[in-house]
Amino acid sequence: MPDALLRMQTTPADAAPDIASPSDQATPASEGAGKPVPKRTVLAGALVCMLLAALDQNIVNAALPRMVSDLGGMAHLSWVVTAFMLSSTVTTPVYGTLSDTYGRRRLFLVSIVLFLAGSLLCGTADSMVQLILFRALQGLGAGGLLVLAQASVGDVVAPRDRPRYQGLFTGTFALASVAGPLLGGIITSTLSWRWVFYVNLPLGAVALLLIGFGLRTPRAAKPRPLDLVGTALMAAGTTALLLLLTWGGVQFPWASAAAAGMAALVVVLIAAFLWRETRTEAPLIRLGLFRNPVFARGVAVSGMMTFAMLGSTVFLPLFFQLVLGMDPAHAGLMMLPQVGCMVLSSVLGGRAAARLGRNKAFLMAGLLLEAVALCALALLAWTAAPPWMFLFALGALGLGMGMGMPNLTTAVQNAVAQKELGAATGAMTFVRSLGSAVGVAASGAILSARLAGPVDVEGLTRGGADAIANLSPEQHAQLAGVYRHALTGCFTLSAVVMTAAFLLVLGLPEQVLRDRVEEKAA
Repeated sequence: MPDALLRMQTTPADAAPDIASPSDQATPASEGAGKPVPKRTVLAGALVCMLLAALDQNIVNAALPRMVSDLGGMAHLSWVVTAFMLSSTVTTPVYGTLSDTYGRRRLFLVSIVLFLAGSLLCGTADSMVQLILFRALQGLGAGGLLVLAQASVGDVVAPRDRPRYQGLFTGTFALASVAGPLLGGIITSTLSWRWVFYVNLPLGAVALLLIGFGLRTPRAAKPRPLDLVGTALMAAGTTALLLLLTWGGVQFPWASAAAAGMAALVVVLIAAFLWRETRTEAPLIRLGLFRNPVFARGVAVSGMMTFAMLGSTVFLPLFFQLVLGMDPAHAGLMMLPQVGCMVLSSVLGGRAAARLGRNKAFLMAGLLLEAVALCALALLAWTAAPPWMFLFALGALGLGMGMGMPNLTTAVQNAVAQKELGAATGAMTFVRSLGSAVGVAASGAILSARLAGPVDVEGLTRGGADAIANLSPEQHAQLAGVYRHALTGCFTLSAVVMTAAFLLVLGLPEQVLRDRVEEKAA
């Protein structure tokens, strides 16, 4: 594992945050070389891009009813979300690999322009079909924002200092996850649903200027051609998998010929993609990277983390409303301890890991805390514990997430050569996106299966929140019992997956985080 053992002696890590010090300047390279620019300029642009991509994953949800009212097309409403998810997930490894060849800055600018163009067109859409197509275009740009925002940290920050900066990205993502639905509702109510997309334009313009003038990254001496066949197979396989997860249990039963056929198609396409990657001279994802145990385990654990987190927390507001009897506003406020603790631990834990130059202990502590918190949530859900006990469990979950996610990204980036930083980050982001989709689908399948029982859940909830509020005490007790039983299964699955992720990290070798951004392995 030579790439994971790189060491170069240079300026101490504590000097990095000082903007006046040489280590705080982004080193100019062949792509737009010129006067060194403070790396805070690059990181500010990357943070804005992360904010844009994270917000657009959920800010639209609050505006969906108004969109249907203006544009019609209720039958195709889910595609407003699905089209964005598909295009952003499929493009993540493409952006990562291309940025290693043609430079991060050039691909970053392309992704920002695509995202802004999609946002502008979404705001002017006159039909549901147009809105879906423009959301797909917006997702093409968002895939680049998610990957390149994290990869650019590796271009201007030494591995030893990355935990503190990756913590900022984790905190930004956490805040966007909570603020998205809230902002979407406020903007839709005060202005129009179209401004949910227009609000991206000024923020995107700021990011475009910061990245355009700040980021300087080298291009490969010998550019590699894009593997078009491999890209097509990967896109087709990913699309088939996400459609299977989206449609399964909704458009057709999981135990049906349609589901079996789509699953077989997924297996064939993924197998063809892997075979292609072993034959081409310019693979989209270099499979040799997975011989590096830090990279292989890190990527696998990143997918398991998002599987567990999204598979559990996505249904928590439903649990608070249907089982504990909260209104939607209070159910949303229950998630604040998770977000607050996640921001706190990502910033403080990142600074501590940067000072020590090692991050395995923080990574293990984060994953262990997440596993314990998810086990506690399953137990609390089963016993219908009072709300204040959930606050402690959610706070512990946030602390674990804040320590685990940024340090895992740092470990993966530190384990590969600088020339493969984009491909490694793209692969990890791709697996994370798949993990979240599979986690939500798996928990949804458990929920649907356990709700199929003697109690007519669909009949009791058909009228929405008003119908639930008018239920008799006996009916509400029946409904709460059914949902408590169903959601306990979701939390238990997440706890098992997170425990497996912790056990997988135990075997990782201890890494010494490098003190300098390097061009090639020693």
